[in-house]
Amino acid sequence: MESSAAVRSRPTTAPPISTAGVATFASLFFREAVRALARHKTRSGLTTLGIAIGIAAVVLVVAIGQAGSQRAQQALANLGENFVWIEAGSRNVNGVRTGTLGMNTLTVDDAEAIRREVPFIARVSPQVDGHVQIIAGNRNWATHFRGETPDYLAIKRWPVALGDSFSQDDVERAAAKVLLGETVRQQLFGDANPVGQIVRMQGQLFEVVGVLAARGQTAQGWDQDDWVFLPYTAAQRRLLPHFQTWLDDILCSAVSPQAVEPAIRQVQALLRERHHIRQGADDDFNIRRPDEMLKAQVAASDTLAKLLVSVAAISLLVGGIGIMNVMLASVAQRTREIGVRMAVGARTSAIRVQFLGEAVVLSLIGGAFGVGLSFAGKFVFERALGWPIAIPPSSLLAATVAAVAVGVVFGTYPAWRASRLDPIEALRDE
Repeated sequence: MESSAAVRSRPTTAPPISTAGVATFASLFFREAVRALARHKTRSGLTTLGIAIGIAAVVLVVAIGQAGSQRAQQALANLGENFVWIEAGSRNVNGVRTGTLGMNTLTVDDAEAIRREVPFIARVSPQVDGHVQIIAGNRNWATHFRGETPDYLAIKRWPVALGDSFSQDDVERAAAKVLLGETVRQQLFGDANPVGQIVRMQGQLFEVVGVLAARGQTAQGWDQDDWVFLPYTAAQRRLLPHFQTWLDDILCSAVSPQAVEPAIRQVQALLRERHHIRQGADDDFNIRRPDEMLKAQVAASDTLAKLLVSVAAISLLVGGIGIMNVMLASVAQRTREIGVRMAVGARTSAIRVQFLGEAVVLSLIGGAFGVGLSFAGKFVFERALGWPIAIPPSSLLAATVAAVAVGVVFGTYPAWRASRLDPIEALRDE
């Protein structure tokens, strides 16, 4: 037989802890924490509400910020491919600025010269536009027309949903063909397919050759689908007074995003030379960069979202302070209980874990309610803003992490204070 000394010297190993054992311990720990918090339902409920509001605010701000940024990005994508927009007007004549579209010096020859002589430009579309009453059968609708070439749809990245576009041959022949925006189609034909139907504008008959894909409203609230498109030559001869020969705009796309700035410089130099504008005199055209405005909107949206997240984080800070106050009050009210536990052998680490766990559970419950509030708020803000708002899964994960972090950070001091109580003094507490 082995000696008692040999038995005592034999190394011992702790039995492995099973997954089921861990789950059982966590379940018991959670129930005990909830039972302790339920002793003061009103106090715990108000603290939970503070955390819930903070979590919901963060989740909603992130979701709304992403939705706003996506709308600006979509507007930027809808704007066009490496967009360069040349607009007639803005010359200073005898101290009087003519303003937008105030000049008639922009011509088709200018557009062709840009196509030939500016290598940074890939596509060019002359443009004229105006207002028109369009009639189909017994229905009519006041809308806008835009005379273009087939390059326009490529520049704007705008697909045709039904039928087809007019061709370059149609432009050369000034063919009486028209593309409808979705709003115009709904007003004149409802959901029916209008391709092949005849509409009337300014007493002229036009064949509907297609319907453009719906684009909805711009960030400024303009309906992009309330337009009709036709060859610019047909618009000049059939819709505009006195067979207008000049252009309102020339729409171009550069060969790449990096080519936009050099393309603008070359176009400006070319047009100044063609229009015989002396050095130091104002241009009789504008070259606009709407993409810069939209990029600024995207940047502003991102900055505002970060600012709002910072403001929403203050709600979490306030909720965390509420957790600290509740746990400090709990330590003060349960001093005798802590003394009894220490007297029967409980370690200071066990006391810390108990109170820290209660703080985390309180914060997690608030986080769960906050996620529910964020989904309710999503529908409210969707109705108020008219935007589709999606709550990203990453924000829900961040909300859970934030709830645990708030519980740990603001529960640490009360837990440490509970573990530092003197058992004898604690047992004397009444």
